[in-house]
Amino acid sequence: QVHLMESGGGLVEPGGSLRLSCVASGNIFSIYARYWYRQAPGKQRELVAAITSGGTTNYADSVKGRFTISRNSAKNTVYLQMNSLKPEDTAVYYCNVETLTSNAYWGQGTQVTVSS
Repeated sequence: QVHLMESGGGLVEPGGSLRLSCVASGNIFSIYARYWYRQAPGKQRELVAAITSGGTTNYADSVKGRFTISRNSAKNTVYLQMNSLKPEDTAVYYCNVETLTSNAYWGQGTQVTVSS
């Protein structure tokens, strides 16, 4: 089992920045890759960013150049730095991990609202 806890969401004006954090606990040595997803009202959950155990990163086209995924292995934490935020970035953001045995675990989500 892997447990995930997100934090860092909130209300920000367009053009502003937020940094989300996701702390993992439990069987963390089984984690292969870590992801950030988001789900806006009335829309499907979508993949925002990913980082593998080897450090390879990948981003949705809609956030490339604005969002950065990173990790601190010593703190079992992955981050999502979000810059130049737009109203369309408003969503609940979820942390997800994939393990070496192809199991997936989700955090509870953190709300990000971009509005003036």
